[in-house]
Amino acid sequence: MRPEMVYLIIGMSVVTQLPRVLPLVVLTRMSLPPLVVRWLKHIPVAVLSALLFPSLLLSEGSLNLTLDNTSLLAAIPCILIAAKTKNLFLTVLAGILVSALLRLI
Repeated sequence: MRPEMVYLIIGMSVVTQLPRVLPLVVLTRMSLPPLVVRWLKHIPVAVLSALLFPSLLLSEGSLNLTLDNTSLLAAIPCILIAAKTKNLFLTVLAGILVSALLRLI
């Protein structure tokens, strides 16, 4: 392997890991205000929503709220199960089963 490729791989790994490790190291040494901690707990939900909703609501670049949108129909029971049980395994299992059923129908 050429040395340039090794340098490139090392550089990419540093750039990838630094934003993950640096906050962890800095924030473990300080106490955050309760308001900040409460705000930080909402970030995973916001990011997941931003990733999921376009794929659920859009079909071929346009809004699809019809009964033909099996992804959206499968998401409805998943949201209900997730809110009721807060169990990731049951939520994913329900999504897989409902998606499979809707594709068979």
